[in-house]
Amino acid sequence: MGIAAQVPLAPLTTLGIGGPARFFARVEREEHIPALMAWAEQQAMPVFVLGGGSNLLVADRGYDGLVLAIALRGIHGEAEAVTAAAGEPWDAFVERCVARDWAGIECLSGIPGTVGGTPVQNVGAYGQEVAETIVAVRAWDRERREFVELDRTASRFGYRASLFNRDQPGRFIVTAVRFRLQPGGAPALRYAELQRRFASAARPSLRGVREAVREIRRGKAMLIEPDQAESHSAGSFFKNPIVTEAQAEAVAARAGESPPRFATPEGVKLPAAWLIERAGFPRGYRPPAPGGGAGRVGLSSRHALAIVNYGGASAAEVAALARRIRDAVAACFGIPLAPEPVWLGFDPGEQL
Repeated sequence: MGIAAQVPLAPLTTLGIGGPARFFARVEREEHIPALMAWAEQQAMPVFVLGGGSNLLVADRGYDGLVLAIALRGIHGEAEAVTAAAGEPWDAFVERCVARDWAGIECLSGIPGTVGGTPVQNVGAYGQEVAETIVAVRAWDRERREFVELDRTASRFGYRASLFNRDQPGRFIVTAVRFRLQPGGAPALRYAELQRRFASAARPSLRGVREAVREIRRGKAMLIEPDQAESHSAGSFFKNPIVTEAQAEAVAARAGESPPRFATPEGVKLPAAWLIERAGFPRGYRPPAPGGGAGRVGLSSRHALAIVNYGGASAAEVAALARRIRDAVAACFGIPLAPEPVWLGFDPGEQL
């Protein structure tokens, strides 16, 4: 259990951007967490928990605190009570479950990051949310100074939100997640593109749906692959806004066309990418560099939701483009866009 100083964080993120952590520790055993937290408390030092670095924008100055990189590994149990340690790579866990014919998370294939990050943001895609299958989350409670287990109700899941990032951010350090999956269950075909792809199939396999989801994500530059230039992103940079029916109609009136809309328990969900493109930021948009030529940061040529580091970009450049997009959408449609990534090391006034 060593603590290192001035460890670069950029290589530990999918954006590949950001300065160093003042202090850094790799957590490979759950019992190391209490001691590391006690050390940080003695130093009156803030702590950030790092998973796969896929939903993170690190400031150019870095982080003036202790970064705990969760590297806990291990998977045990069967479909209806399978537990994965927080440091397990998420997509590999999905692949393992699909190979065993356990249904429930197949549409969440290709999402980068680790198991521990999935309940925090309640990750979702292509008609599924991870909250549908979570039974309990094991975590270190920094307030009570003990390990606790929180069931689905206590975790307070919402759209891209939970107790862990919305109600009490920073209080809990997730160490493991227990899922209830369906052995031999049918894949979820709620997403329109998946329904079209498998319209003629009597019963699509989980493997087939997983491969289709990964193919769709690849086509939108939402699959992190090291050899692909547009993979250097944080995935979807903005959440799809949930609005009232009246707001959706107002957007249609301003745009001169009706946006795609999806009913949710909270309201009408609009595609942020649709709003972004109609606010003047098409796919592949790259603001010019100060000296001329294409800038180092821009939108993916395949999906307007992904802000891409095309090489050597700074966090300040990413933040500036994100702010321009947010302001343009607000001015055009009166809809506020909220960022998905965590902003680490930024002053409050610098964040969106």
